Amino acid sequence: MYTNDERRSFLLKAGGLLFGSVLLEPIASAMTNQKPSAMNKDFFPGFKKISIKTSECTINGVMGGAGPPLLLLHGYPQSHIEWHRLAPMLAKDYTLVITDLRGYGDSSKPADGENHIGYSKRSMARDQVEVMQQLGFNSFSVVAHDRGARVAHRLALDYPGKVIKLALLDIVPTHKLYATTNRMFATYYWHWFFLIQPAPLPETLLREKGEFILKEWAFSGLSEEVIPKDVLNEYIRHFNEPATLHAMCEDYRAGASIDLLHDEADMDKKVKCPVLVLWGGKGAMEPLYKVLDTWKERADIVTGKSLPCGHWIPEQLPNELYAELRDFLI
Repeated sequence: MYTNDERRSFLLKAGGLLFGSVLLEPIASAMTNQKPSAMNKDFFPGFKKISIKTSECTINGVMGGAGPPLLLLHGYPQSHIEWHRLAPMLAKDYTLVITDLRGYGDSSKPADGENHIGYSKRSMARDQVEVMQQLGFNSFSVVAHDRGARVAHRLALDYPGKVIKLALLDIVPTHKLYATTNRMFATYYWHWFFLIQPAPLPETLLREKGEFILKEWAFSGLSEEVIPKDVLNEYIRHFNEPATLHAMCEDYRAGASIDLLHDEADMDKKVKCPVLVLWGGKGAMEPLYKVLDTWKERADIVTGKSLPCGHWIPEQLPNELYAELRDFLI
């Protein structure tokens, strides 16, 4: 077993567990007024900003590239800009739709709903399906990281005819995590148990603490090459917005409540499309789980491997990730 010092070192090295494209023509019917960012930096040169109204909220993002449609979904506590290093490579061969999940980034923050259903992965997945439909894509592939990968897992279960291929980065199924909770899991994933506490406890304790939490914990030990200052400032900006902070907590509260009910009702269902699972060999997945075997319990066709990095795969190893995705998505 790990000592306390070894656990602390592991968490820091893992990157923190808390937390050539072608410009496309406008698709006027799918657009609403874009909410301006507080930052002037263009993280996706040549991409078009999109703001699409779904049946329940408005989803912010960018769109660019040429080829078959590919949806990219980010993790916590990030936004769609986590893909800024990978997008130029994928855009050579795919039409990319890169969005902020509901509650995150500049997407809108719907009401919590009964039993946190407003932030259930089912609701969040529905947003993304409606975005893709409005953009003219009835089927598409998905690459997703962290919380976005949990949304993508639900999307593939609820809309099996929509997802052509699915790549999931650094997760195992939520139900598996809660069903096998032990001391090591609770140590590495303590934020899962903190963020689900009733509002406003975590929101109050985290309020205006974005800079400290992201610099000193979530991205501690990562260089500016991995998380550039302007990217970090965007993450901090969103974390310090009270509505976003509350929505992110609701995402986790839903994961420990309504999402588990949905998962338990679907334990006999498996993802039917090909699934690629990649995880950080220096992160928390490998010491806790046999990741590939775990996903074979939930999907029919699964391949994957660990990569020599921590949790933040799209930003730590974009070239290596691109190589894996290129071979899988072709």
